[in-house]
Amino acid sequence: MSFDPRKLLGSISQNIVRNRRSKKWSQQDLADRSDVSRRMIGMIEGGESNVSLATLGHIAAAFNLTFSELVNDHVTAENRPEKGIQLWQGGRPGTKVDLLQSFPASRTVELWKWTIAPGDRYQGEPDLPGYREMVYVIRGELTLEMDGGTQTLKAGDSLAFPSDRPYAFANSGKGSLSFILNVVA
Repeated sequence: MSFDPRKLLGSISQNIVRNRRSKKWSQQDLADRSDVSRRMIGMIEGGESNVSLATLGHIAAAFNLTFSELVNDHVTAENRPEKGIQLWQGGRPGTKVDLLQSFPASRTVELWKWTIAPGDRYQGEPDLPGYREMVYVIRGELTLEMDGGTQTLKAGDSLAFPSDRPYAFANSGKGSLSFILNVVA
C-alpha cells in the first residue's frame, strides 16, 4: 500500500474537528491551548497544510490525547497495522516515518521506526517542554543536528536528548539509515 499524505491529512483533520467540537472549542480556543496559530488550525482542519509532526504533537497534548489517538483514533490493539502507521514521506525514495506503538505512561511513550535515504534529512520542530527522545540506530549512520552541535551515531549506538528545542535527523552516508525513536513525555 502506497503512502497517501492527503488521505492521512483528511483523517487527521476529521479527528481534530471532532475533538474540538466535542469540547465546544473554537479554532482560537484550540490555538491558545496548543500554541499553534489559529490560521494553521484552520488550514489543517481544511486539509490545506502539510503539518509537521511536532505541530500535531502540540495539538494532541491540548486535547490530552496521545499522538496516535489524534492521527488515527480508530486503531486499537486488535486492528493495529502490523508495521505501524506511516506519517511522513521524505523527498527521496526510501525515506519515511512509521509510528510503531504508543501507550500512556505518566503522559505518553511512543515508539517510531525511521528510514532515511542517503542525502535526505528531517528538520524537527521543538516539542513541548519536558519531552525527550531516545534513538537507537539499527543500520547506517544517523547525523543528529542539535543546537549544541552535530553528533554521528552508528549502528548499535543510542542517545537520549531533550527534544523541546530544534533538531534534525540526517543521513549523510551512502547507504540507507534505519533507527528506532522513542518519544517520552
